[in-house]
Amino acid sequence: MELKIENLSKTYSNGVRALNNISLKISSGMFGLLGPNGAGKSSLMRTIATLQDADSGTVFLDELDVLKNKKEVRKILGYLPQEFGVYPKVTAQEMLEHFVVLKGITSAKERKETVKSLLQQTNLYDARKRNLGTFSGGMKQRFGIAQALIGNPKLIIVDEPTAGLDPAERNRFLNLLSEIGENVVVILSTHIVEDVSDLCRNMAIIYKGNLLLTGDPAKSIESVKGLIWQKIIDKHELKEYQEKHNVIFSRLFAGRTLIHVSNSGKPGEGFEQSVPDLKDVYFHAISEHLKKAAI
Repeated sequence: MELKIENLSKTYSNGVRALNNISLKISSGMFGLLGPNGAGKSSLMRTIATLQDADSGTVFLDELDVLKNKKEVRKILGYLPQEFGVYPKVTAQEMLEHFVVLKGITSAKERKETVKSLLQQTNLYDARKRNLGTFSGGMKQRFGIAQALIGNPKLIIVDEPTAGLDPAERNRFLNLLSEIGENVVVILSTHIVEDVSDLCRNMAIIYKGNLLLTGDPAKSIESVKGLIWQKIIDKHELKEYQEKHNVIFSRLFAGRTLIHVSNSGKPGEGFEQSVPDLKDVYFHAISEHLKKAAI
């Protein structure tokens, strides 16, 4: 399976250009779409999921025209949106049975087998008779994946699935995603860099509707090797360093501030070369885009 997106653009009625000529090729497996809130990730996901129209461009899943054959796409699509509501006083089993019927599975025997299989796959079978309102955040997300897997979809889209989950729930959810993402196209849209580095063989970075980078996360990390420098400074010095250096991000460290600077050579006294990770790639790509936009 291959999802091919070409020159996709979308501008909302308020003038916000959410997508600016986005072109991507996404093969089977886990694909990470990385960007800050408001980058255009959800706009891209909703367009692929046939929930909104694009202004221009094309999207094909193999030979299927996604933008023109929405009904056919929905038959092979699994979608977990960023905001996934549940009926709090309905059990997981009852709700999933309802979704299965909506997906077109009307045989009582097949419906029962499908629901049981999905609950087992998402490790929710023992909680099947509990009301959804009693579920933890991680359990609700796993239930969301269960409904997204109905009908053995060929394309699965998950939008910001681990936001708000505690570390244990996040790990369980990511393990579940990795299991289902072998033979189908799975797009993981997130602003959490670690989700992409942990799961995805390929990725893209999107910022304010623009595609900044695409490729293998490991190769992307290699591309910034030797460019990232770090230094621990006092909090009140941050503004001064931002004025003098290309500080791509900073964070608190033992009560002081750790800064990462992008530079081809040592930026100054006290800086040490940092072993880059995907977070450095992410902030470096955004920094380079902003510099070009300012010219």
